[in-house]
Amino acid sequence: MFITFFTDLKAAGLPVSLREYLTLMQALEADLAEKRVEDFYYLARLTLVKDESNLDKFDQVFGHTFRGLDLMSDAVEQAEIPEEWLRKLAEKHLSEEEKAQIEALGGWDKLMETLKKRLEEQKGRHQGGSKWIGTAGTSPFGAYGYNPEGIRIGQHESRHRRAVKVWDKREFKDLDSTVELGTRNIKVALKRLRKFARAGAADELDLDNTIKATAHQGWLDVKMRPERRNTVKVLLFFDIGGSMDDHIRVCEELFSAARGEFKIMEYFYFHNCPYEFVWKDNARRHSERIPTWDVLHTYPSDYKLIFVGDAAMSPYEVAYPGGSVEHWNEEPGAVWLERLTKTFEHAVWLNPSPEAHWDYTQSTQMLRQLMDNRMYPLTLEGLDAAMKELVR
Repeated sequence: MFITFFTDLKAAGLPVSLREYLTLMQALEADLAEKRVEDFYYLARLTLVKDESNLDKFDQVFGHTFRGLDLMSDAVEQAEIPEEWLRKLAEKHLSEEEKAQIEALGGWDKLMETLKKRLEEQKGRHQGGSKWIGTAGTSPFGAYGYNPEGIRIGQHESRHRRAVKVWDKREFKDLDSTVELGTRNIKVALKRLRKFARAGAADELDLDNTIKATAHQGWLDVKMRPERRNTVKVLLFFDIGGSMDDHIRVCEELFSAARGEFKIMEYFYFHNCPYEFVWKDNARRHSERIPTWDVLHTYPSDYKLIFVGDAAMSPYEVAYPGGSVEHWNEEPGAVWLERLTKTFEHAVWLNPSPEAHWDYTQSTQMLRQLMDNRMYPLTLEGLDAAMKELVR
C-alpha cells in the first residue's frame, strides 16, 4: 500500500524522493501517527511535500490511494431549472436562425439617434414587436428580448451580454476581503511578487545580535530590529457588476489573498473599462467617486498596477466617447487605460474568463492589445506568469 502511494505521487508529478519515503517509514515505525488515518495524513504530508503549491495534488493522490476515490474526477451535479426562469414566461426565445435574421440598426450614432426618436414618439407601454421600447421583442430598446446590438432598459440583469448601453441605475456589492480562500494556489502565486526590506520601528527581537551582545557584555543585552516586510506596492482595480457577477467568488479569493500578501496596497472599483472616475464603496459609488486623475497624481510610478476583469463589453465602451453603459464619458476608455499604463509601467490585466474564449469577444482583443498582450487568465499558471511580468 505504501509503495503504491509513493509511486502514485511520482506518477502525479510530485517531486518526492526515496530518502523522503524512507523518512516516512521510520516515522511510522516510531508510531508517530498513532495508527490514526488523520495523523498519518499529516505525517505523510509533512515528510513528502516540500512546496505548498503541491498540497492540493497531494490531497488528490492521498484520497485516490487510501479512500478509493477517482483521481482528478469531475463531479457533475444535477441542476434544476431556476424558479426565476419560469416566471419570465413572457420572454421570447429565438432560434439561431431567427437571431441571425435580426440586424443591428447601423452603428452607435444611428442607435442613439433612433432611441431619441422613439422616446419622443412612444406614448405608452409596449410588449413584443421590433420597434418600440418594450419587453419580450426584437426591438433594440427594452428588456427581456433579443437584438444583437441594443440598449437595455428596465431589465434586472444581463442575459445575452450584447447590450451597447444600459439605461438603468444598478447597485453593486463590495468584494469581501475576509473570505477564506478555497485554494492555496492564489497565495502561492502572489508570493512571487515580493521584495523584502527592514523598515520602521525596531519592534522585533534580533536573536543573533542579542546572543552576540550578551556574550560580549557579560550580561543580557537585548537587541531589537525592524520587522522584515514586503515592500512591493500594489494598485488593484476590480471590474464589478454585470458579467463580472459570474466571477465574484474567485475575485473575492484574489482580494483576500492580496490583502494578506501585500502590506502596501490600494484597491479601486470600476465597471467594464476605466474612465474618469473610480470608487472604493459600491454602495456609494454614485456619490463618492474618486477622480482617476487623483489616482494618477497620488501614487508614485513604482506601484504595480493590476486590473481584474473579464474585458467583455461593447467595443464602443473602449473606443468611443459616450460609450460607457452607465454614464456619458467625455473620453473613451482606451484613453484612460493608456494614461494608467504609462504612469504605472509595471501593469497586468487578470481575466477570469477562460482564455479560449478571448478571441470571440472584440472588446477583449482590444483591451489585450492596449495592454501590450499583458493579459493573463486568472488561473494558477496565469497568476504565476503575471507576477513574473510585474517583477521584471
